[in-house]
Amino acid sequence: MSETHPAQHSARPSIPSPAAPEHHVSTSERGAFCSARCTCGWLGPARRARSQARTDADGHLARTGH
Repeated sequence: MSETHPAQHSARPSIPSPAAPEHHVSTSERGAFCSARCTCGWLGPARRARSQARTDADGHLARTGH
């Protein structure tokens, strides 16, 4: 009968995860449309109302915890 031994794995150093990206939102206008964008790469939909683009930005910040 053969004996089984638990597999031995070499210890790997843990790789630190990159820090969460900063979230800074702004709005930009293109013609009659306004959209919100964030430094993390998020881009909100084009809106005719600036207030709605700002609401989209606020929602993004709320979802990311910032």
